[in-house]
Parts: sequence; C-alpha cells; structure tokens
Amino acid sequence: MTDPDDADGFRADDVRDHLRPTMTNEDPADVAVTAVDELADQAGELDRLRSEAAELQDQMLRRAAEFQNYRRRAESDRADAERRGKAAVLLPTLDVFDDLRRSLDAAETAATQETAAPAFEALQEGVELVYRKFESALASLGVARIDAAGRPFDENEHEAILQQPAPEGTAPGTILTEVQPGYRLGDRVLRHARVIVAQ
Repeated sequence: MTDPDDADGFRADDVRDHLRPTMTNEDPADVAVTAVDELADQAGELDRLRSEAAELQDQMLRRAAEFQNYRRRAESDRADAERRGKAAVLLPTLDVFDDLRRSLDAAETAATQETAAPAFEALQEGVELVYRKFESALASLGVARIDAAGRPFDENEHEAILQQPAPEGTAPGTILTEVQPGYRLGDRVLRHARVIVAQ
C-alpha cells in the first residue's frame, strides 16, 4: 500500500517546495497552500495541547487522590492518638473509681451490722454522690463497664485469674465471679475484667 503523500515518489512537502517559487503572494494557490500549512501547524499544536491537558488532568487527579489518602491517614492517626491519650489518662483513674466503689460497699456492710451514727450516714451519702458523679464523668468520656458475672468467658474482654469447679447447672466457661471490673473505651478494651471461670 502506498503512502498518499508519496504519489510517484513525491511527498506533499516536496510538491509545495517545488511550486512555491512559481507562485506570487496573491496567487490563490499560494494562499491555499499557506492556509493548509497553518492549519496543519495548528492541528499539531492542538494535539500537543490536548496531550498536555490530559497529562495535567491525570497528574491533578493523582495528586487529589494522594491528598485524600493523606488526609484519611492523618485523621486516623489523630483519632488513634486521641484514644491512646484518653486511655493513658483514664486507666489510672479506674483504680481510684474501684476503690471508691469498695469503700461504699464496706460502708453499706458496716451500716447493716450496727447502728450507724448520723455523721456516718452523711459521710456515706457524700461518698455515694461523689461516686455517681465520677461514674457519670467516665460515661460522658465513653467509658463503659464490661459485663462479666454469669456471662460466657471471652478472652477479648475478660482475664481469667482462676478456674473453679462449675456449680450444679452452670456451663463450663461461665464466669462465676468478677474480681476486678473491666472497662471499655468506645469499642476498645481499656482494662480486661479479672474473673474466676467455671471449669
């Protein structure tokens, strides 16, 4: 198959170059040849600009995707850092919270065994009020107690410190007693519940 520009061994550029010296500036053929040359140059420039525009659009889309990924990673890292920071602050306060609960339990036991003085009852009510506020503050931060006693043992939430023979009618692997309560912060375990499990 022959090239359309290569009829009888001549190319279109060769024909133009051969005819141009014989044409005048006002010759319609010269004007037409010049217009065709300009259109060809413009078409080439247009193709080049389209290619550049497509390349720039591709680069822009890639940069936008990279930025979106970076932003997601940064938000995730920030949220993780916030959770770790909260956990670092809250974990030591849980022991104080547990001690406060044990104090209330002891006060209730003492109150049932002997006649409590009015000052003792007022102190007990004050400690109970502080405990409720503490509990409310922990809840507002997203801290929730992990259910344990009577539930099946779950190593993701519970830490078995002892196993005992299962009482009659109790399935093996059931939590018999909660020794220390566990807490979660959102969907993450802040502290595992320490429990005694039925064998």
